[in-house]
Order: sequence, then C-alpha cells, then structure tokens
Amino acid sequence: MTGPFHLVLRTAIRERGLPLDRLRSRLAERGIRVGLASLSDWQHGRAWPRRPNSLRAIAVLEEILDLPRHALTGLLATHHLTPFRPQQGVDEYHGPMSELLDALPGSRDWALEVITSEHVAHVDAHRGRSRITARRLARARRDDVDRVVLRYFGAPGCAIDRVRVVPVRNCAVGRLLRHPEGRVLAAELLFGQRLQAGDTWVWEYELHDHTASKAGNDFAHAFRRPEGTCLLEVRFHPDALPSRVHDYFRADLYVDKHRLHDLSLNAHHAVHVTTIGMTSGVIGIGWEWPD
Repeated sequence: MTGPFHLVLRTAIRERGLPLDRLRSRLAERGIRVGLASLSDWQHGRAWPRRPNSLRAIAVLEEILDLPRHALTGLLATHHLTPFRPQQGVDEYHGPMSELLDALPGSRDWALEVITSEHVAHVDAHRGRSRITARRLARARRDDVDRVVLRYFGAPGCAIDRVRVVPVRNCAVGRLLRHPEGRVLAAELLFGQRLQAGDTWVWEYELHDHTASKAGNDFAHAFRRPEGTCLLEVRFHPDALPSRVHDYFRADLYVDKHRLHDLSLNAHHAVHVTTIGMTSGVIGIGWEWPD
C-alpha cells in the first residue's frame, strides 16, 4: 500500500473487516487506550497521531491489521515535516551537521534517487559500535553527478577526529569535515566519473569508530529524500549480547524517539528492520545492556 496515511489505514481496516470498537478493544488488551473518535479521525484524515501513546497505537495497529512493519508509522513522517522546508525530509538546516553541510556546496541537492540502501552496525566484544558498513544503489536525477555526501553522527563519548571513513567499492573520499563539539562528520564520496541522468551507481564504504562510549546503544538512519528499500541491521559480538532490543521512529533528527516493537536476536546475534518508500523521519534500533 502507498500513502497518504489515512487512506492506508482506512483501506486496511476495511479489508480486515474489523469495526472500530473491536480495534479499540484489541489495543486495550495491549495496554493502549484510544478513543473511537480518534480512530475515526485518523482514518478519515481529520487528525494525525502525534502523542507517544498514539504513535505506539499505530505501531500495534500494524500488527493487528497484518500490515508490514512501518507501513503506517513510516507514512506518519510526512506529516511532521518542518513548515518552511516541506520537501526536504529531515531538517538539515539546524544543529552541528548544518554547519558542515553549509561548507560543502551542493551537499543538500537531490541529485541521486536512492533505490536500495543497507546499513550495518557491528558491535564489538567491548559493547562499542566500532564499525558501520553501508552500501547504496542510486539513480542520477540529472547529468554530471559525480559525488555524494555522507553524514555521520557519533555516539556519546565519540572522538570525531579519530573516526575513519574507508571507501570500499566504487568511491573515494574527497573533502571531509568534522564538528568536534557536535560529534558529527560530513564527507564527500567521489565516484571517479560523471553520471548522466538515468545512470545507476552502486557504492560501499565503512566508518570505523573505536572511540565511542560503551554506553552507546543506538543505531539509526535518517531520510533526507524518498528512498526505495532500506535495510538497517545491528550485529552483536557473542560476548556482548543485549538484554533487550527494539526499533523506533522519530519525526526528525532532534525530537523524541517513539519506541515501536521489541526485536529478537537471530541465530547469528543480529537484528534488522526494513522499510520501503520512506520519505522523511528517522528509523533506528536501540538496545539495553544487562546489568
């Protein structure tokens, strides 16, 4: 299904044949209380879920209505955009990252349409998020596209000047800027040739960060523009397994997180979430360490 949010919700309710009072009862069974008027307003586009309890209700409704994960919560991102930049996805005009992007002309341009992206965080035996691998496939939206700018937000305790960007496939590092106080980094990845409109390109890189605090327990991806399929995965060392793992959604970079679902480690000590067609917001995986 595709948006808008209220249409997807209304269609799913109709296809499952569940009356609103039954949906309210199913939510109450899980400790979430929502009024019939709110459910009606949501499915007819008269109001949008915004409070933490409402966002938790939407995540549970995905399960009750047999929808894919983030089928509803992902669409909510489009209703939290900043009013002065309605097509920009997450807000990159405030905060430390904004200062770095201002120094890289063209860094906010929509030159590439992301078709698929994979982001994998590797947690080492000392509970540190020491390595991130990323691979993307994108299509040029105009002629003469020869680079992309990656963004990195360091975990608590990160010494951003010691973080390394390692090109792996079809790219090289160009200008690289750091913001020590904000623990953020922006770097150009150069393709080595110019793409013409419609050309596709795949590139891969790694981020090495052995400086973050062991208290770090989070991995996320922000959506600047519409993306196709996105995979977010966290792989834990066998000697550093978390006690609980969950995924979450936040409407923008500097707003509260809204916890969605509990996740279970697979046989390889990993968890993942996938999204399709996200346009804005942030998806993430968080975890708790045993005492």
